[in-house]
Amino acid sequence: MLYLAYKNLVSKPLNTILSVLLLMISIALATFVLQIRSQLNRHLESNIKPFDMVVGAKGSPLQLVLSSVLHIDNPTGNISFEKARNLVRGRMVKEKIPVAYGDNYKGIRILGTTKRYLTVYSARINRGRLNEKPFEVVLGDQAAKKIGLQIGDTFVSSHGLAESGFETHDEKPFTVTGILKPSGTVVDHLIITTLESIWQVHEHEDDHSANEDEHEGTHEEEEEHKEVHGIHDGAKHGEEQADMPSIFTEDYKEEHNEGHGKHEEERHVDHDLHKEEKEITSVLVKFRNPVGALQRSRFINEETAMQAALPKFEIERLMKFLGVGFQTINIMAIVILLFAGLSIFINLVKTVRERKQELALLRTYGANTLQLMLLVFMEALFLSLIGFVLGWVFGRLGVLAFSKFSTNSYGYHFAFGTPDSNELFVFIIVILTTLLAAILASLSIFKLNVSKIITDA
Repeated sequence: MLYLAYKNLVSKPLNTILSVLLLMISIALATFVLQIRSQLNRHLESNIKPFDMVVGAKGSPLQLVLSSVLHIDNPTGNISFEKARNLVRGRMVKEKIPVAYGDNYKGIRILGTTKRYLTVYSARINRGRLNEKPFEVVLGDQAAKKIGLQIGDTFVSSHGLAESGFETHDEKPFTVTGILKPSGTVVDHLIITTLESIWQVHEHEDDHSANEDEHEGTHEEEEEHKEVHGIHDGAKHGEEQADMPSIFTEDYKEEHNEGHGKHEEERHVDHDLHKEEKEITSVLVKFRNPVGALQRSRFINEETAMQAALPKFEIERLMKFLGVGFQTINIMAIVILLFAGLSIFINLVKTVRERKQELALLRTYGANTLQLMLLVFMEALFLSLIGFVLGWVFGRLGVLAFSKFSTNSYGYHFAFGTPDSNELFVFIIVILTTLLAAILASLSIFKLNVSKIITDA
């Protein structure tokens, strides 16, 4: 029966190819959407899980989450370090981690933050050591592979977040001290340094602008410019910044009695540093109780010049927007699947009608009606299995192709995953559709007049 079913299919190659092609397209679309949606959900959940709230400049809350947590958008602006730090104090706050950026190297973002940022994402050193001093960096696993730097290498950053060779900070090179292990989070696609590094780079840029203005303006204008922008004398600035310790470490003193392995440090900032208002991009906050996030975010949004966004809420909104596109593709896949089932049905009906003599001969050799129906079902099963396997393979190839685009553009990698429960459900639907088409197509076998067909032959 298997051999006969196979020979029947290859005897009509065009009909077989059409049925398989339609089924393959529908399965490829369905599995592609299922995999992208499933893996995207896992990526987003793992990246936003460590934080309940993001505090940043006024603007779009979704943009704030995308830029500060997922690092796939431009920031809404900068905020005062001191003011933001004061807004997220309290017993209900478990974690508060500042982030600051504005530069890149070959399109990879350079993120200034504290060591706690790596801890909350469970990022561990693979080679080398963690960055300790300003202008020391550690590379995420994927970032290291993309830019090809090794431990001990130096590089200069480019201003802005887009890959560009313009406006490089040649006077302040960064040194690679370590490369992180793969973590499956946004850390894999970042260059991590200290907050002081980000501040010093841009303060140096301000110093350079001031020196150029000195030749064009009067001494009084220069003094006014320095007062407004808090710019120091070049030599004094270098001495101060070289000895400047970490500034954000006192934020964790409130958790001293918790004993969760957090590192305590004393804050020692010299007099001139207090005069300067440091800026950061945002503060990432984790609360002990979700109610705290709701209460604090409402206060910040209503009573301050900053905004607070809830990552979980904003990502749910984003997935709803994306869900419209996913549903559209799913509907297309269902429609194509119906056409594939119809094509299989028509193919089987033609097979039964054109091979009445063969079926009648099989009856004379002892085959019963159920065996003839089984033959028709085997033909349909061959079509569905071939179409499903090819569709699954092409769907996975589509995931890999999309992964290259998303990795380069957004730092999100999609894997060639094994079949999951959703795809098993799709397979069952395909088999049931095939079975229905085979049953409907083989109903005429019950009316098969063997003696008349053989006589006419």
